[in-house]
Amino acid sequence: MSNPFHPLRSALRAQRGFTLVELMIVVAIVGILTAIAFPSYTAYMQKTRRATAGACLMELAQWTERNFTTCLAYNRTGAGCATAMTSAQLPNLTCRTDLAGIYTFGYSANPTATAYILQAVPGAPQAGDTACATLTLNQAGAKGATGTTPAGCWR
Repeated sequence: MSNPFHPLRSALRAQRGFTLVELMIVVAIVGILTAIAFPSYTAYMQKTRRATAGACLMELAQWTERNFTTCLAYNRTGAGCATAMTSAQLPNLTCRTDLAGIYTFGYSANPTATAYILQAVPGAPQAGDTACATLTLNQAGAKGATGTTPAGCWR
């Protein structure tokens, strides 16, 4: 018959949970992994949003060019080309809806008859993207960006 008060049996029964040291080691490992992964994730999200904003600028430029073929001027739109073109006349594309609050799309200044500059201005979620702040695209297809390193912004 087994003795319930045997010293080996009571020692096994006492070792059922985690010690504080083991728990702190796990917390430290999770903290280190988070410290490495979170900045990488944030940079990835900024780059993805920037690429989407660039694609949306291209789509808005295509709409502007189609409007030009109708009115023969970038600064006019509407029936009979009687309405002055401003950022308010840009179409509500799906990409603009998807990026609402992240980027604001519009003209940097009201377009002239022969030229325009579209821009995507970053909002609060994209504010950390200092390398490529505001993206621009003009009637000649020239892509630009303001920021610390704008050369790679349109990749």
